[in-house]
Amino acid sequence: MKLGFLDKPTDPSKDIGLLLQRALDKVAFLPFGLLIDQWRWKVFSGEISPERYNAIWWELRRKYQGVDAPVARSERDFDPGAKYHVPANVPYTRYFLADILQFQFHRALAQAAGCTGPLHRCSIYGNKEAGQRLAKMLEMGLSRPWPDALEALTGQRQMDATAIRDYFAPLQKWLDEQNKGKPVGW
Repeated sequence: MKLGFLDKPTDPSKDIGLLLQRALDKVAFLPFGLLIDQWRWKVFSGEISPERYNAIWWELRRKYQGVDAPVARSERDFDPGAKYHVPANVPYTRYFLADILQFQFHRALAQAAGCTGPLHRCSIYGNKEAGQRLAKMLEMGLSRPWPDALEALTGQRQMDATAIRDYFAPLQKWLDEQNKGKPVGW
């Protein structure tokens, strides 16, 4: 099996631990990355009144992350303000989208490099075709709309989050086996 261009592939027995660590960083972030700006947009549109800022914050946390406040909270609290981006009025969607695009880019570059193994084991290191695709996209800078840059690298003009599932497929399989017959979710 061609893995990419690693001189010495890492031990596959360590894949699940590595994937779990990466998933706790990348996948667990996605719901939070989404809800930050959902909350902000609802505030800006007037859908959420100041009297409900904290309550709606925790409703979104529960809906997307499955977490509750560790102690009782009220509208005298302002938990969204604990995230710097909220009081500083810094859009958060860029972080959410960056994580999706990271995996889409990796999958496209791995395919360009001819990698046929599991996506999480693919390396583009030293591959001229993958390097040329990446350079073609980066050369555009801000001169072209982002769909043009995305197309130059991936061949698609739309963002595609399925690369995340492809990357973490072995972990999903392992988790499904570990959780068989057990309640999952919130």
